[in-house]
Amino acid sequence: MDLNEAAWLPAKCAPLRVEQAPFTAPSAHQIVVKNAAVAVNPVEWCKQLMGDILFSFIKYPFILGNDCAGTVAQVGDEVSRFKIGDRVLAHAIGMDPNVNKSAEGAFQKFTVICDNMASVIPEWMSFEEACVLPLGLSTAACALFQQDFLALDKPDVYNLGTLAAPDRPREVVIVWGGSSSVGSNAIQLAKAAGYEVIATASPKNFEYIHELGANEAFNYRSQTVVKDIIEALGDKKVAGAIAIGNGSVEACMDILARTRGKKFVVQVSFKFPTKIPSTGLEFVFAIAGLLWSNITIFLKSKITGVGTKMVFGSTLAHNEVGNLVYRDFLPGALEEKKYQAAPKPIIVGSGLESIQEALNRHMNRGASAAKYVVSI
Repeated sequence: MDLNEAAWLPAKCAPLRVEQAPFTAPSAHQIVVKNAAVAVNPVEWCKQLMGDILFSFIKYPFILGNDCAGTVAQVGDEVSRFKIGDRVLAHAIGMDPNVNKSAEGAFQKFTVICDNMASVIPEWMSFEEACVLPLGLSTAACALFQQDFLALDKPDVYNLGTLAAPDRPREVVIVWGGSSSVGSNAIQLAKAAGYEVIATASPKNFEYIHELGANEAFNYRSQTVVKDIIEALGDKKVAGAIAIGNGSVEACMDILARTRGKKFVVQVSFKFPTKIPSTGLEFVFAIAGLLWSNITIFLKSKITGVGTKMVFGSTLAHNEVGNLVYRDFLPGALEEKKYQAAPKPIIVGSGLESIQEALNRHMNRGASAAKYVVSI
């Protein structure tokens, strides 16, 4: 077995440092993936930037990372879905509070993965394409299918590409932030579950979210977007909303308060400053803004009667939704080319040393309908 290396977070607010890491064998229901590509997400650079304010349970040094794709190097004794050499994408859940293990972080050569959080990928799909999926897919799946969130019907490959569900009128799912990583997957999963989707994005991404399956697209920057969506819904029944981005929760609450259906908004992201804090004072103001946002959302929920709850994207590993998505749905959907690996990858570089650059790019530039990827 090759030696393991990782891009460690050595201390709070410190840059990643590439050093040797232990090789950890899988337990009975785990596999070890030799990573060929990883993707970065806001949660990782937010942890690096905010230190112990975020995920205070993490102790340093630690290996971050959620998205990876590669080949299976070892399998646990109770694993039957995978064999050594299989090409897979996987959601590494080392940052999950119930796991909290560096061995299960993505930013290393060999990652320990729960067998219900991985899926075989087709031969025609590159590792760089595949690794954009896991965290966005998992978060969207938690929001849509877990019983404590929207609790939608199960996804079925049959529904992708069809105009109507075969056995009932279609309810509508609202996805605010449809071109984001979570939004891209939420649109496709909601369609696969048999629902109509109304999504917001910037106009330049309207074609993109329509290709993913959105029935209607609205400009989230429009001053009349809430009114326009309410009018478009008419008397249709809403199955709930997923809110991604600043101001999204409040907007979705306004829509659901004035339409028919479920009064529940799944909150994916917290309020983030438009400018990355560079001084202690700016950081204090950013935290104050986050706290005030939480207070206003709480009060608005009481006034409108629309419930909200923050989703944590790895909780499906601990319930039936993990297998529902990664075992029962995704392999066939990818093989039949009915599910897109979205958003598109932007390859920043190769090697573990490039992960910090990918995090910096996402932090400083953001990513619209794209995800930063590093080849390993």
